[in-house]
Amino acid sequence: MSISDYLYYIILPTLAISILIIFVRFLIGPKLSDRVVALDLLLTTGIGIIAVYSILSDQPAFLDIAMIMALIAFLGTVAFAYYLEKREKND
Repeated sequence: MSISDYLYYIILPTLAISILIIFVRFLIGPKLSDRVVALDLLLTTGIGIIAVYSILSDQPAFLDIAMIMALIAFLGTVAFAYYLEKREKND
């Protein structure tokens, strides 16, 4: 089994199943923080899928897209933490 077979038959289905499970958590999450963590995890799993696809298709340009998505996910998480901190100070 080559590395491309391993990525295609094991890693991609695992990531796809994890996206489904995370999306269910995103919908069910009782608190806002649960939903934000699930959304961040969805973006991180999407970055993993893009990275695997970049390796399989031999197109390194997709890694730039993955880096931009990681930056956006990080900034979103920081913004949410800032929002929660301000909300707690107002209460």
